[in-house]
Amino acid sequence: MKTARRISGVDDAGRGPVIGPLIIAGVLIEEEKLGKLIEIGVKDSKRLTPRQRVIMAEKIKNIALDYAIEEVYPKEIDEVVLKASKYRKLNYLEAEVMSKVINRLKPDIVYVDASDINEERFKENIVRALTIDVEVISKHHADTIYPVCSAASILAKVRRDEIINELKREYGDFGSGYTIDPKTVQFITNWVKEYGQVPDIVRKSWKPVRKILRLKI
Repeated sequence: MKTARRISGVDDAGRGPVIGPLIIAGVLIEEEKLGKLIEIGVKDSKRLTPRQRVIMAEKIKNIALDYAIEEVYPKEIDEVVLKASKYRKLNYLEAEVMSKVINRLKPDIVYVDASDINEERFKENIVRALTIDVEVISKHHADTIYPVCSAASILAKVRRDEIINELKREYGDFGSGYTIDPKTVQFITNWVKEYGQVPDIVRKSWKPVRKILRLKI
């Protein structure tokens, strides 16, 4: 009897914001159950409301064989980014964490949302850190192409939203967490004025933060 192939999708949430962690999530599902993801209405997390994502996440977990979530906090991001160009090093870090998720789930095939402008290079960086034999499909906008990748994007976004809500209860409303948000910039500026540094929840390697700190890094 032929064994059903195990398919995974891996995606991130929180790559761009200056506040909070980068989340990498992966979903593992039997190939014949992929259609169920479409049946329940799985789509790119950005096309769902926060409430819809929470409901969808529970449905995804009920369908999936397994899932894995990794959280990468600002300190680790800063350590990597400050070594070289922001996006290049962030791509390497993300590929490494995606490999960790894939190694845990052990799929036969995995679809990943490529963060690098070069899809093949992103795939190679993932494969380099793998300890299992798996076919890796690296694509831009994979979360809009492959439902299993959409499912991963939903789990990642739900987890990041949970963490951001917890941080807001502790630190107050800092807005969207993006540096284009005046409320976010004001929060960071006020904190630096009061304490002389940024809180641990902020990525100090991001250029607008370095400007606020007047660092020459």
